[in-house]
This record gives sequence, C-alpha cells and structure tokens, in this order.
Amino acid sequence: MRASLLQISVNSDESADERRARVASLVRARAGVADLVVLPELWPVGAFAYEDFAAGAESAQDGPTARLMSAAARDAGVWLHAGSVVERGTDGVLYNTSLVFRPDGTLATTYRKIHRFGFDKGEAVLMGAGDAIATVALPGGLTLGLATCYDLRFPEQFRQLTDAGAQVLVIPAGWPARRRAHWSLLARARAVENQAYVLACGTAGTHAGVPQAGHSVIVDPWGETVAEAGEAEEILTADLDPARVAKTREEFPALRDRVLGLAPPRER
Repeated sequence: MRASLLQISVNSDESADERRARVASLVRARAGVADLVVLPELWPVGAFAYEDFAAGAESAQDGPTARLMSAAARDAGVWLHAGSVVERGTDGVLYNTSLVFRPDGTLATTYRKIHRFGFDKGEAVLMGAGDAIATVALPGGLTLGLATCYDLRFPEQFRQLTDAGAQVLVIPAGWPARRRAHWSLLARARAVENQAYVLACGTAGTHAGVPQAGHSVIVDPWGETVAEAGEAEEILTADLDPARVAKTREEFPALRDRVLGLAPPRER
C-alpha cells in the first residue's frame, strides 16, 4: 500500500473555504499515485486559532469539510484520512474529530481526540474529550490506529491501538515549531515501541501567530525514517508493507515480553 501525507500550509491569508477547495484538488491529484492519503489536524481553521473554533465548527457527517473530502476521496479512489475538524456534536459540545473516508466516499469512521492540549486554556477548555480509541481495517492486511497531535505524548493510547490490531499509527497534527524536536523524537519512539509504521502529518505555515513545525514524517516499524518533509507545504509518499510489521515483531518479539498492564498471552 502506498501512502501520501499532505503537509498543508495553514495561513490567515486563505479562507477556510478556499483552503478546502485547494486541499480537495490536492487529494484528487493523488489518484493513481497513492492508496491512502493523510491530512493534518484542524487544517480548515488552524489548531491554535481558538477564537475561530465555535464559528468554524461543523458536522462530522455532512459539514462542508466532510462533503468536500468525501467527494475528493471518491474522485481519487483513495482511502482518505481527512485530518480533523472542529466538530459540533449533537450534544452541542465541540470536539477535535478525525474523519476517515473509503475510496467510494463513504465515511469509514471518526475519532474524537482523547488528550486535549492547553492545560487550563485553549483546546483543553473549549473542547470535549473523546472516550474511545479507533481503528480502521484496510484491504491488503493493514489496520490503521488513529490518534491526534497531543495524543502522541501518551504511549498508553498507542499500546491500546497495537493491542487492537493496528500496524499503522496515523497522527495528524498542528505541532508548533518551538517543540519540533519532541515531534520527531516521539514519532520515532511510538514506531519503535509498538513495532508499527507511524504516519505523522503536520501543518506548515503560521496560524494564530504560532509558527508550525512541519516536518511530517513516515517511520517504519524498526524506527527508521522513510521520508521526512521540511518546513514548507510538501507531500510525502512511501510504500507500507504489512510483511515488514510482521517480520519486525517476529524477529524482535519485545511485545510478547510485557509484564505490566494488560499484556497479550505469551506464546513460547
């Protein structure tokens, strides 16, 4: 399976509608190039544009982003992790919600971000928290495990995703440039400790006065960097091999030696 990460530039000189249209065109351009396309976190409004969250909130089922991304996935014939949007739930609460579409344009699953960033401000107080992990089984024997940005700092979530069958960990983000070293380090750490591919897709540009880290990265199950972007808008493409995951876990079976928490049964 071939995956493309679209590191989208999010700047205030482009409206959300203009950006949606541009990104839809970029997704359609991956037709015949990629099987899976991944977008960043909150790219329609900007992950740090807190004052725009309420006005930019939309339905995860039929909001403007969902409609355009559904059509783009169908036109390109790709699995599309459309990054995340500010979702207004039926309970009126705002959520940071990821959307995954099948190649026929139907919505495969959603994931509400569990760990909200900001401590006592920003996302942490403006949004509700998700309460469940999410995975998506793709043809060809690969299962995606979904997480978002700040989730990357909480390894227990990724271990749960691995136990749920994930071989590819997909992490859209709006990661700030001042903590880029943590972004790169944690992406590789999650790959090494779970012996899984990591697709970490961030934003470029500056939104709400916060320069973005860029440096989206694809890491293999041994922790080797397969492809890495720079700071500007860029597209990364790499092949994902389910046999690579199985081989890594078989030849270095660290996962079966777990003794703390809920470990899977050991096979000796």
